[in-house]
Amino acid sequence: MNLARDLWDRFLLYLPLTVMAVLALGTYWLVRSTPVISAAAAPSAPSHDPDYFMRDFLLRTFDAAGRMRTEIRGDEARHYPDTHWLEVDQIQVRSFDERGRLTTAVAKRGLTNEDSTEFQLLGGAVVVREQFTDPAARVLPRMEFRGEFLHAFTTSEKIRSHKPVELFRGNDRFSGDAMEFDNVEQRLELTGRVKGTLMPTTN
Repeated sequence: MNLARDLWDRFLLYLPLTVMAVLALGTYWLVRSTPVISAAAAPSAPSHDPDYFMRDFLLRTFDAAGRMRTEIRGDEARHYPDTHWLEVDQIQVRSFDERGRLTTAVAKRGLTNEDSTEFQLLGGAVVVREQFTDPAARVLPRMEFRGEFLHAFTTSEKIRSHKPVELFRGNDRFSGDAMEFDNVEQRLELTGRVKGTLMPTTN
């Protein structure tokens, strides 16, 4: 009787240890059996593949007062998510500045940023700023820029090119291997082989 009681007491004494050991082994088995969840893949950088297309389209932007600032037409456009630029085939642009002065542009291909304030025109590029009268009542003649590449900024009113260009200002004609034009400062810089033809004004 005493032997049975001693055995029972020993069993009760070691029961908690036995239970803890069984639980530890069970936990270890669960950890070993559970499939490893791979770490979430880092987001990949946007590729230079178009994420949407537009065909035979018309796109307009407006200022805070609801006035149209830019109108873009083209045969086809492709948007690139890595640069957020729009590439347009047979691009046609009409842009109005804050005083309502019109500038137009055409090219075989063009690139423009998200808010249509910057244009890179490639292949048969032509930019025209129509004649207008300034606040001092001076008539500023029509200006036309021609080249295989023209980089136009509608907000700062600048046009530049690292390739040969022709410039027509009224009846005057200029050409050069590269150009920087600032309409706000009324400054033109031609470099390389520069030529100019100035026609006499008639009263």
